[in-house]
Amino acid sequence: MTLNRVLAGIAVRDVDQATPFYEALFARPADARPMDGLAEWHVPSSGVVQLVENREGAGHSILTLDYANLAGEVEAMRERGLEVGPIDDTTSDKVLIAVVRDPLGNEVTLVEAR
Repeated sequence: MTLNRVLAGIAVRDVDQATPFYEALFARPADARPMDGLAEWHVPSSGVVQLVENREGAGHSILTLDYANLAGEVEAMRERGLEVGPIDDTTSDKVLIAVVRDPLGNEVTLVEAR
């Protein structure tokens, strides 16, 4: 089996209302709006993050983004108006961790390998 890419879905009540948070998170507009109720940000190495309109699941998604320079990314996100938590260097000996939540409560974990 050859896996071509991974698409991670974030459940939101309304894609249009949720999009500004994710535009700030990724520092750019969505790369695609392939259909009503769906917005996508394409990331290197064939990954895709999708906002998916799903009222029942909204606010219960978890996404992890892996960065080479977590401190720099966290600072840039804060400058774009996101409320990113502090960088945690005690929970894991494998990664540094910071967390930001979208307005619905979906959790985006930001990590950097040590």
